[in-house]
Amino acid sequence: MSRASAQAGKVSRRGLLLGAAGAAGLLLVGWGVIPPRSRQGKPELWSVGEGEVALNGWIKVLADGGVALAMPRSEMGQGVHTALAMLVAEEMDLPLARVQVVQAGADKIYGNVAMFVASLPFHPALSEGAAPPFKVRAAEWLVAKVARELGINATGGSSSVADAWEPVRAAAATARAALLGAAAAQWKLPVAELAIVEGMIRHSSGAQAHFGQLARSASATPPGTVTLKAHADFKLLGRAAPRLDLPSKVDGSAVFGLDVRLPDMAFAAVRMCPVLGGAPGAFDANVALRMPGVVRVVSLPSYAGSTAGVAVVASSYWQAQQAVRALNIAWRHPVGPLVDSENIRQQLLNEVGTDSGFEFYAKGDVKAAEAAGSRVVEAVYDAPYLAHATLEPMNCTAQVRPDGISLWVPTQVPQMAAALAARVAGVRADQVAVTVTQLGGGFGRRLEVDVVGQAVRIAMECGGRPVQLIWSREEDFGHDFFRPMQVARLRGSLSDSGELQSLSVASAGDAITPRWLARTLPALAGPMDTPDKTTAEGLFDQAYRVPHQSMRHAATRHGVPVGFWRSVGHSHNAFFLESFVDELASAAAVDPVVFRRKLLADAPRHLAVLNLAAERAQWGQPLPAGRARGVALHESFGSIVAQVAEVSLVGTVARVHRVVCAIDCGQVINPDTVAQQMEGSVVFALSAALFGGVDIEGGAVKGGNFGEHRLLPMAQAPEVQTHIVPSHRPPAGVGEPGVPPLAPAVGNAIAVLTGRRARRLPLA
Repeated sequence: MSRASAQAGKVSRRGLLLGAAGAAGLLLVGWGVIPPRSRQGKPELWSVGEGEVALNGWIKVLADGGVALAMPRSEMGQGVHTALAMLVAEEMDLPLARVQVVQAGADKIYGNVAMFVASLPFHPALSEGAAPPFKVRAAEWLVAKVARELGINATGGSSSVADAWEPVRAAAATARAALLGAAAAQWKLPVAELAIVEGMIRHSSGAQAHFGQLARSASATPPGTVTLKAHADFKLLGRAAPRLDLPSKVDGSAVFGLDVRLPDMAFAAVRMCPVLGGAPGAFDANVALRMPGVVRVVSLPSYAGSTAGVAVVASSYWQAQQAVRALNIAWRHPVGPLVDSENIRQQLLNEVGTDSGFEFYAKGDVKAAEAAGSRVVEAVYDAPYLAHATLEPMNCTAQVRPDGISLWVPTQVPQMAAALAARVAGVRADQVAVTVTQLGGGFGRRLEVDVVGQAVRIAMECGGRPVQLIWSREEDFGHDFFRPMQVARLRGSLSDSGELQSLSVASAGDAITPRWLARTLPALAGPMDTPDKTTAEGLFDQAYRVPHQSMRHAATRHGVPVGFWRSVGHSHNAFFLESFVDELASAAAVDPVVFRRKLLADAPRHLAVLNLAAERAQWGQPLPAGRARGVALHESFGSIVAQVAEVSLVGTVARVHRVVCAIDCGQVINPDTVAQQMEGSVVFALSAALFGGVDIEGGAVKGGNFGEHRLLPMAQAPEVQTHIVPSHRPPAGVGEPGVPPLAPAVGNAIAVLTGRRARRLPLA
């Protein structure tokens, strides 16, 4: 071939590649403008009993006139089963007690779209404005479409109500319209003359019927124009309502993962290599097999990020646990240096001094502002690894039969649990049936499916016998997917008059999302890491008006398994930023609340929340001797929370007496639930702020139980007062936004008491 011909061949191949890329781009654009997949779903998604009629994928009418709601989200104490049932009761004018919650199937209509849209790293000034730029609207449209196609059912990101706000209400309103249409046709009356009162369709003539008597006709009646209720017409939403899950939790009938009992069920206990990433070497299984009740010893490889280990199956959990502890296992450590948390901390401290990483947000000219400012304030903050410490340890019950697999598991991701079970057993995903039990705490830990892979592998060795795998507390703490250690260097410049002119933040720490995708959704995990919003959230997207800004994060990878922890990056980034804002206020000799008010001139929602918290906490009023107040404001998951903490010191430990919370979470579904979540968030966050931290030496986690990982005693729990800012905006998150402001509010109060700034967690 001549040189000219060879060159022509190169050009031709390049042209083919460009042509293919162009064609792919056109296909993507064409697909993008197609209307998104409907989330109504078909009645065929339901299994129906005697007298029951499904009207769409979400709503089934029961024979007695009640309604069943297909529930795709997991209940872990956040009240989601009640909240989504309230949406249905409101739109259908039905008493809440008449709405029954039934676990949804695996159809794509139940996927969590809002969670994926919220992962886009846009600054709120762009995404929440009156007219978001085209790139924001296009990205949100495209991600929402992809999320609908994927249909991933996940309970996380404080997104359950936000995601259900439109599809569940629309499904209920559609069912309502069809029922009214069926009554109108049957009674030969205009629809406009009919009314629904407490689940009964009535007419002034005396005609009436409950939903069950009209459901069959309604299933064949086109609903016509469907209109969602206006805010002014709400009768239930925004008012306190009893939790649907409360009676069963009071009388003990609620079924958590550990409560599952099946005929001929065996129990399994596990020991994983104490060194993260290690594996078992030689051991004598007969030591365990000779012990009472023991039926199997199973070696376990790594599943979905777990550390390899050994399991023992026995007739009782006690027998299994005693036997697995008796094994003398020669552990094999991973190749290379063993992880050490203090070494990692030093590496992160070095990293934030280099201004490396991805810049999530930039505005103005920070360097010029610093050069022109009268004073530059700089501080370095850091936060440790944290364990989830769910009160119900990790567990899963699995039964493997020739025709398929059954799982009973407290999980936030049932589809991912089914997918991993199918891969482990070599069956199709549709051969896996998942029963989601109540969750004894989630906090993001149950977004992982490692325990499911282990349970299925163990059950494969048990000849069809169901096996319940339970982790000991020591295994739970030693093999968590920890909140990442993170370090941040913050710099701010002040003008002669004390105005904040510039703010720059450089942070460093492991990125969660790419690691989570790789172990739970390997098909979606790409070969390269993309910028992970969770690393910088709460820093790059803060609402303060600062003319010159730079927010960057260096995503590291230190070999420690990391995962989503309640409020994720906000949990430590709020501590960094809100503590530093107090430092800036002190440098400017301005009251911390007054200083923040000036910075929120362009953020009326944030300002209203701050003012409400300060007013109800009586900011500026005298306190008893030895007490001080600290304030913090933070937006996360669409909600804005301000907290004022009243603190004293007992020796070197802070004692928090009262926390005043103000929150704007959009449209409130159940105000009692909002208050409960703020109270729970404060106690959860206070345990972490005062005592939380995981140390790793020689690749192994130090401390294996609550003796070393302290929780806040009930006697030291503060009084928590919650005040809600009324709003007609769509609902936002509630389960997590109360966590981030707590640590900085307490830290800021400690600084007032001691005159010293605590820049490292835990505060004790």
